[in-house]
Amino acid sequence: MSETYPNDLLYSEDHEWARVEGNLVTVGISQFAVDKLGDVTQVDLPREGEVLKQNDAFGTVESVKAASDLLSPVSGKVVKVNTTLQDSPEYVNEDPYDGGWMIQIEMSNPDEIKQLMDAAAYEAFLSENED
Repeated sequence: MSETYPNDLLYSEDHEWARVEGNLVTVGISQFAVDKLGDVTQVDLPREGEVLKQNDAFGTVESVKAASDLLSPVSGKVVKVNTTLQDSPEYVNEDPYDGGWMIQIEMSNPDEIKQLMDAAAYEAFLSENED
């Protein structure tokens, strides 16, 4: 397994990752998404307290190439936002799985994480869906 997709994370088909710790889910975008976007220039994130449904757009990430919606991998309430990204969006490029995390969600339906892929399934999904 490559270090590109950490094994302790789950992944969506929309290239968000989820780190599940109890009822809290930290969300960011995968290295694949970062590579596709190129240099991230702006990240727009929700406010703490916003309630999201699974697959709802919770913000956008803009790069020199494109702007993409960020989609929530689970339903729940946003309890923490990585405000550092407002001034330093480059963290998404430099460290997508740690410094580049985006939001933390308190899950309202933990069963939804069963719809996400582990690292091996995500890598298989990527290889099956290459352009």
